[in-house]
Amino acid sequence: MKYIVSISLLFLSICTFANQPLLQNNYLRYGQSLNGRWHYIVDVYETGYYNYRMEPHDGTENPGSSAYFLNKKPQNKTDRVEYDFDTAPTMIVPGDWNSQEEKLFYYKGTVWYKKSFNVQNYDASKRYYLHFGAVNYKADVYLNGKKLGVHVGGFTPFNFEMTHLLKEKDNFLIVKVDNKRATDEVPTLSTDWWNYGGITRDVTIYELDDTFIEDYKMQLTKNNNKEISGHIQLNGDNKGNQKVSLSIPELEMNKFFTTDANGFVAIKFPVKRVIYWSDTNPKLYDVKIAIPKDNISDKIGFRTIETNGKQILLNGEKIFLKGISIHEENVMRGGRAWSIEDAKVLLGWAKELGCNYVRLAHYPHNENMIRLADQMGILVWEEIPVYWTIQWTNTETYNKAETQLTELIQRDKNRACSIIWSMANETPTSKERLTFLTNLATIARKLDDTRLTSAALEDHGKKENKNIMIVEDEFAKVVDVLSFNQYYGWYGGKIDNIKNIRWEIDID
Repeated sequence: MKYIVSISLLFLSICTFANQPLLQNNYLRYGQSLNGRWHYIVDVYETGYYNYRMEPHDGTENPGSSAYFLNKKPQNKTDRVEYDFDTAPTMIVPGDWNSQEEKLFYYKGTVWYKKSFNVQNYDASKRYYLHFGAVNYKADVYLNGKKLGVHVGGFTPFNFEMTHLLKEKDNFLIVKVDNKRATDEVPTLSTDWWNYGGITRDVTIYELDDTFIEDYKMQLTKNNNKEISGHIQLNGDNKGNQKVSLSIPELEMNKFFTTDANGFVAIKFPVKRVIYWSDTNPKLYDVKIAIPKDNISDKIGFRTIETNGKQILLNGEKIFLKGISIHEENVMRGGRAWSIEDAKVLLGWAKELGCNYVRLAHYPHNENMIRLADQMGILVWEEIPVYWTIQWTNTETYNKAETQLTELIQRDKNRACSIIWSMANETPTSKERLTFLTNLATIARKLDDTRLTSAALEDHGKKENKNIMIVEDEFAKVVDVLSFNQYYGWYGGKIDNIKNIRWEIDID
């Protein structure tokens, strides 16, 4: 039972779907913010990226002055450089270009961003990472005229190590942002939310030691609420055979582990007297992880979430989810929401409505929303924009969806409030689509078995009685929570007939 609810140059071979491992808990690490005003140039014909043969400048041996990422300046009056970032207008990062510049309200295409900066307390013995909360949709990132990498996907974080290119002073960072939709992307051409373009979330520099804590996961063990399990992953040349300490002071717990040759260690230990995180008591524990040259502090809640027949159980107790769907928009100023203040407004309104649950539609929202929901005791449905219909048989399209799901789970796997990973929204049934979504669900469970899986499916009325709604979808047998959207009286049917609507859901 389910709960009813051919490019020749190696330089161009940067793999869009094998980005550098995501820094875990950068949210609570100290970093140098690059937020603020950035210069920008609108590049409708992408002349700053392609030469006249439509070859990317960054894939040629001698790009020439037309390549915007080089930030060239004319050396004499006859030197033809037809752009100038330093005299170009500015806009605020993070932020979308649609709401900041009226002429760009409907714009879909390429905008180049440029930021000059010095590094605070620069130390040549350290490692430096550049982290983006999100860029919509495709980002080509260059530092001091050299390419750091590419990221595809408009709602998930990514980072690049830039130690080899960074200087103490007079650095320039250039980002080519392209928000055009395409048939083979995720989402595809057709959606029903505004296509905000730009660097829409925080940009931060992180200074790290030669060996540092890259990733960790800590949750109650599946089917055992008296045990915490997970892993810790180090990064660096000396990551193997490293001593790692883990402590939760309030639980009087101190543990020590040793990493393997790859810097990885699985963790598992019993816990007593733990106060479980819930919507009525969102208890978060201070968790500290340390190695000789690095330490991380996080606030983590421990809870179980499971299904039992037609019920969803939080910490073994039946819970009724009362909630709303939220888009990532600031309804007062307009534009993409991004700040903690934006999150307080959106989740605060949900609380005022009596919600204990929200669906973050239809894409991963910024981390402020998840962190605040953790504190407020709001349960969260998170999803990726596999929306309506995409290219189910396209391997690259699937890879993009899997990457977005993986990046979402990597970011939020330690947040107690997050209880459901959703694979899709209102997608038409087919054999190819079933394979696509089933593979995503398998990946979700492999990465994180402590949460539920779902998707917003489609229902329809029976032929013999349109008032009896049914779900005919093989994917309903794959997910943990059977969910569907119903807008009766809005997109179909009459409000007066709502009292006659019934559902017959029979999924074994």
